[in-house]
Amino acid sequence: MKINIIGAGMSGLCAGCYLQMNGFETEIFEKHSIPGGLCTSWKTGDYTIDGCAHWILGSDAGSSFYKMWSELLDMKNIEFHNHDVRVEVDVRHNVNKYGSKTFILYTDINVLEKYLLDLSPEDEKPIKEFIRSMRVMQKFDLPPIMDDLPFFQAMWRGIKMTRYLEFVYWFLKLKNETNFTFAKKLKNKFLRESFEFLYDGYEVNILVITMPLSCFDKKSAGYPIGGSLAFAEKMEKRYLQLGGKIHYKTPVKKILVENGVAKGLLVRNNVIHNSDIILSAADWHFTLFDALDGKFVDKNAQDLKDLKKLEVFYSVLQIGFGINADLKDFPHFFRFPLDEKLVLPDGTIYDRLEIHIYNYDPTLAPKGKVSVVVSFYTKEGDFWIDLRKNNRVKYREVKKDFADKILHLVEKRLGTIIKDKVEVIDIATPATVYRYTNNWKGSTQGWLPGKNLLAASPVDFTLPGLKNFYYSSHWNQPGGGLPIAIKTGRDIAKHICKINKKKFITVAAK
Repeated sequence: MKINIIGAGMSGLCAGCYLQMNGFETEIFEKHSIPGGLCTSWKTGDYTIDGCAHWILGSDAGSSFYKMWSELLDMKNIEFHNHDVRVEVDVRHNVNKYGSKTFILYTDINVLEKYLLDLSPEDEKPIKEFIRSMRVMQKFDLPPIMDDLPFFQAMWRGIKMTRYLEFVYWFLKLKNETNFTFAKKLKNKFLRESFEFLYDGYEVNILVITMPLSCFDKKSAGYPIGGSLAFAEKMEKRYLQLGGKIHYKTPVKKILVENGVAKGLLVRNNVIHNSDIILSAADWHFTLFDALDGKFVDKNAQDLKDLKKLEVFYSVLQIGFGINADLKDFPHFFRFPLDEKLVLPDGTIYDRLEIHIYNYDPTLAPKGKVSVVVSFYTKEGDFWIDLRKNNRVKYREVKKDFADKILHLVEKRLGTIIKDKVEVIDIATPATVYRYTNNWKGSTQGWLPGKNLLAASPVDFTLPGLKNFYYSSHWNQPGGGLPIAIKTGRDIAKHICKINKKKFITVAAK
């Protein structure tokens, strides 16, 4: 049976791998010239600028995601770097007992607990609860990768099916907790402000903090040395070894449908590729409203398009620098408030700067040099997409002016150590994201998750009235990211096997 897959991002590659394992003949059609989709990095001069993975959930055996990764990749032969500190955050108003405004989020739970209690012994009860929740979480091997349900719903089913009553207690206790509600429990003003500012002043479910930390502590959320594209290329290699075929620089124009049945793909130069099944692992909005001309849209999909149910995840404006200095003495990832508000060209206002120094990955820059990235998240992706489309000259001018402004702020923070040592400046905008991936509004992760992580998946694998068609990507589940992308890829392959009465099998990577 022949299956045509749209998109060589991580979900498409993952689905392709599992389908090949189960005897299907697959071909992937990708508009870009490289694999990975949003999981990418690129060369600028002698420097590599990374645009995605700060850490991979399941990088070692401490997480159940390791089991799935190991079905796809030889994880033991991939080098991962595990950070001692997740992020350092400077708050604006308060200082700790040592006169410092810097909050350090350690990845070692024992070290983090000692640090928090030292700063605020009067908050022992909420701190102990915060730490204990992660220790309980570590006792429980999450089952969702083997389940057909979306990530968090599958996790909940797994919890109910186990005898881990202690975990159930803590999960129910924390499922509605956010960094804001937790901060209100703290008496120490410095810690309170630190937790409120931990996600740029946004309110997120506390599980977004505790679940990754529980994996960081077990050294199972490491960064892949070589960067995101190198990691994606390993997935591409696995797919090709399994017999799959990829057509690069081959954008899909239309999904061909006859009498309610998906029959094939119309690609560039009006070439037609027929198949028994079409699987789109491409952008959700492009798939429904461009490739299928909006002909298979129900009220749920229309409400999503009209943004009545969920918000689209932020896009990113990213400034990369190649610096002729190693910057080994600086933290790898830190955030600090600015003296004056910074207004992005699209109108988004920032009062902080976030600097990511890749001083732990020697492959991204020549010896003695370093790649540095400053990122800004924005909901105004359409501004950049439209500007590039309608006025390319103005678009370039706006990018350059803003990059110069950011360079001045970076030099001010890092000091004379980088003065006159910047060799490369690279600017990626939401238009860049859209140009290479087709992601709606330049979104980097699909839908923005709400406070309820257990909410039903907004996007189904199938469309009403359309046969022999399936959809799978990070748009299936709010939050997106690599864990969701690869899980949906596995789930859709398993689902297709079930529909075709095939026993789903996996073949471990070697």
